[in-house]
Amino acid sequence: MFGNNKDNKKESKSNISVPQSSSHALNSVVEGTVFEGDIKSDSDIRIDGKLIGSLDCTGKVIIGPKGAIDGDIRCNNALVEGSFSGLLSVQDTLTVNQSAKITGDINTDKLVVHSGAVFNVSCSMGSAKAGKKDRPIKVPLESPAKKEELISFTDNPITSKS
Repeated sequence: MFGNNKDNKKESKSNISVPQSSSHALNSVVEGTVFEGDIKSDSDIRIDGKLIGSLDCTGKVIIGPKGAIDGDIRCNNALVEGSFSGLLSVQDTLTVNQSAKITGDINTDKLVVHSGAVFNVSCSMGSAKAGKKDRPIKVPLESPAKKEELISFTDNPITSKS
């Protein structure tokens, strides 16, 4: 009914595998978990719980819709859907989804902010990260609900060639 015993023994021997580390592994702090302290990771990490402390990641940091971080983050890329308060340093691209609430200081090379996000930060981008002092400018958000909201970030003065 269930097959020959010999076949089952051969099959079970061939299914044995040794776990191997992967550079694309995903660490996770799940919803309902509160972590106080510092985290260092060479892999991507997703936070759906709460982190109070610092996070140093050579991969991508994802703060899920119910996730929250109060502290400092240093990473290669970041996607924020939940809340963040503190200093966020992103080497490449920071993406802020519409459900995000961010306050603090941001250093990034590229920035994507979706309409509806709460983005109350001081932001340095590109060459400004190296300590170059630029003037702050205000750009209106394209939000149908709150067209009067403003986003503030630091950028080089705009110059035009005639």
